[in-house]
Amino acid sequence: MAHPVAAALFDTAIGCCAIAWSGDAVIRFQLPEASPAATRARITRIAAGYPSAEVHERAPTAVIAEAIAGIRAHLAGELDDLRWIPVDTSAIPAFHRAVYAVTRAIDPGHTLSYGQVAERVGAPGAAQAVGQALGRNPIPLIIPCHRVLAADHALHGFTAPGGIDTKRRLLTIERTPGFGEPTLF
Repeated sequence: MAHPVAAALFDTAIGCCAIAWSGDAVIRFQLPEASPAATRARITRIAAGYPSAEVHERAPTAVIAEAIAGIRAHLAGELDDLRWIPVDTSAIPAFHRAVYAVTRAIDPGHTLSYGQVAERVGAPGAAQAVGQALGRNPIPLIIPCHRVLAADHALHGFTAPGGIDTKRRLLTIERTPGFGEPTLF
């Protein structure tokens, strides 16, 4: 039996974020949209795609409240890998889950290239497929797709609200060196 899906909005140092969960596992996360109402609409719409009933806004469970506290602290500059937050990726295709597992292992302040992620999932040469999987990441920040860069360390298409500016802001919060400028070699 599927658990009902619940969602909550919460303020952070970068704006109003949203989180959706089933049981005690996060199934969706939303970076700030242009307004809290837009963030609410987006989390409700994307969480409704989870194989379950409709989404209800609720007070967070203890586990989700702890996750929200960790996310707030991280976005305020108290860096945390957030790997302790339980996520449910069971409704996600296997290749995407593999990409997300590699991505989730990247520590704050560090990056990998799309090609390096492809190699680590056993699909060398599949950098474009990695980029497509990361573009569909339903749990950004907790699964830190912003830590995956082009081979030249330049910032390219980031599908989260705010696009590349959001990616740059997250990497700056994490004090990540050497991103955004193409390398000479």
